[in-house]
Amino acid sequence: MPILSREDLKNKLRRHEIAPVYVVFGPETYLRDLAVKHICDLNFTKDEARDFNETVFSLNSDGNLMQALSAAEQLPMMASRRVIRITDVRVSSTVAKDNLREDDEAILTAYLKRPAPSSVVIFVAEEFDKRRKIAKTLTDHTTAVEFSELKDAELAKWARDKIKDAGSEIDERGLRLLVALVGPDVRRLTIEIEKLSTAALPDKFISGELIESLVANSREVSNFDLTDHLFAGRQQESLKTLAKILDDGTDPLALLGLISYNVRRLLMAKEAMTQGVDRGDVARMVKLRYSDQGPFLETARRADAKKLTKAINRLAEVDVAIKTSIGGGGPVGSRMQLEMLVAELATL
Repeated sequence: MPILSREDLKNKLRRHEIAPVYVVFGPETYLRDLAVKHICDLNFTKDEARDFNETVFSLNSDGNLMQALSAAEQLPMMASRRVIRITDVRVSSTVAKDNLREDDEAILTAYLKRPAPSSVVIFVAEEFDKRRKIAKTLTDHTTAVEFSELKDAELAKWARDKIKDAGSEIDERGLRLLVALVGPDVRRLTIEIEKLSTAALPDKFISGELIESLVANSREVSNFDLTDHLFAGRQQESLKTLAKILDDGTDPLALLGLISYNVRRLLMAKEAMTQGVDRGDVARMVKLRYSDQGPFLETARRADAKKLTKAINRLAEVDVAIKTSIGGGGPVGSRMQLEMLVAELATL
């Protein structure tokens, strides 16, 4: 059977098309868990005895696969269905980490060939190498759903909707910065929105300054690598790093905002160090983790303040150009403008 996307699953559930067996996997675990909860909810009415008919078995305990499939064979009690969740499933590229093994294939295949008509079984995978034989057994005989990481545009839409639900407001600059800092982690993005919405009281406006003060940068490494290459004059390395970041799905405008954020922090650190501010105080001022202090402060020390100021101005100009499609808009035009900007900044 073809592997479904989360949108495919959403459409099927909207039509109340419930499969007898699911396997759900992929890096986006927050949306995966919401989908599993939704599947479970659809199988029970408010008048049915859900507590007697919904059971969770973790494969971290030996023997639980057999127990889970045996439970699925039992008839429901005061309900139309039983729901069995089999969690912590691991079929990894390293066989030693597996807890669903080739030895389990016989019992698994026997159930998948004739799943109990009154039960829904959901395998929730934490690791799932689709190339492995046991993984293929599952994807070939179940409704398999892959929860891929969201692209920046999808993350922005999710964040915008969540912020609205929280009764708060945010402008486009702040939204791009938030997504750029958090990266493709919907669970963390949701937590950060809750935190920001509380901190934004009483006016309920989530500003860029508030985001910068409260949200740590989970994309620090790859994006700061780009900034470091830029201000060391390594043009080819800058362009290669830029290409990787964009190929990974980062929105050009979000990346532009994040580069601007890093350059402003470099300028702040540069000026503070010039005035003799203690290293620890500088690190706290620009929100550096201890492990990041060395490379960041070395880049700030090496960078020229005039070059940093000029870079901030050019970044602002390109931001306007992309938004107004001057010199090229859309994904292709935005990428081209970023490439031209990076090539220019690396030779300042």
